[in-house]
Amino acid sequence: MQVDIKTSDIRPIRQTFSHVARRLGDKPASRYQEATLDMQPTANFHYRPLWAPQYELYDKRRTAIVMADWYSFKDPRHYYYGIYTMTRARQQEGADRQFDFADKRQLLAQADAGTRESLQQVLVPLRHYEWGANMNHSYCCGYGYGTAITQPFIFAAMDRLGIAQYLSRVGLQLDGNSGKALDAGKEAWLAHPAWQGVRRTMEKLFVTKDWFEVFVAQNLVFDGLLYPLVYRRYVNARSAATGNALAMLTEFQNDWYDETARWVDATLKTAAEESPANAAQLARWYAAWRSEIAGALAPLAALALGHDGADALQAIGADLDTRAARLGIAA
Repeated sequence: MQVDIKTSDIRPIRQTFSHVARRLGDKPASRYQEATLDMQPTANFHYRPLWAPQYELYDKRRTAIVMADWYSFKDPRHYYYGIYTMTRARQQEGADRQFDFADKRQLLAQADAGTRESLQQVLVPLRHYEWGANMNHSYCCGYGYGTAITQPFIFAAMDRLGIAQYLSRVGLQLDGNSGKALDAGKEAWLAHPAWQGVRRTMEKLFVTKDWFEVFVAQNLVFDGLLYPLVYRRYVNARSAATGNALAMLTEFQNDWYDETARWVDATLKTAAEESPANAAQLARWYAAWRSEIAGALAPLAALALGHDGADALQAIGADLDTRAARLGIAA
């Protein structure tokens, strides 16, 4: 008996979805491209927003930035929902091990009283800053235009809640899970003079209408000054007093900042290169918020680093100016 095995070459009728093929041609596309390109509805809306009837539900006019194609933006991380959640899940597993290690050995609780007090005044109040950043990213996602830019906004919004939770866990390790450190951090955020400029600026961002301006102020300027100040300068100065537990428990924030900066820079560079008008508008926003946020952070830098705070903030600001110039939005 003879058995003949034959194979058939079955070729797909289409290589990708039609909305992707209209942009890239009928060829295989990445998951990121399929989950991003032209995913936002552009027609057949049933109503205008009752709170802003002059706009469509998705409207390009909500920002002063003008783009010929809002899908020109690309996330260099190629994050769509699946890859984003898997990446953060792996990072969560590593962070949990670090927190368990520090908690089991009570590394923060055994630090001297001065160090614990400093952490309650400088680090724990950042829980509220991160909640504010979550609000700003949610606003940008809600009113931004095009999935290519709104998709990373909602990922960043969720990241900020995660960072706030990590900071809460730091506070709980400081006081043996009593919650007193969290209460002290909230009181510092509400009443300590060093935090009032930061809080005032965050609340001003809550009522800023142009979502792209909020993006520039929050992601480039605020984070660009505060993250290096706290998570690098301050943490490096205080970590030895905690057996280096502080550096270990804030590792995610440093990794997240470096990763997110790649997306922020790519987005701003694309917008600035679109037109001289865009570059000029971004430069005006940067100059205005750069001055205000640096002033707001000056008392916090003094609280965190003492006499070295002013010099540290000035050096960080110079690095940020260099970064902005590289992106084409220098004042």
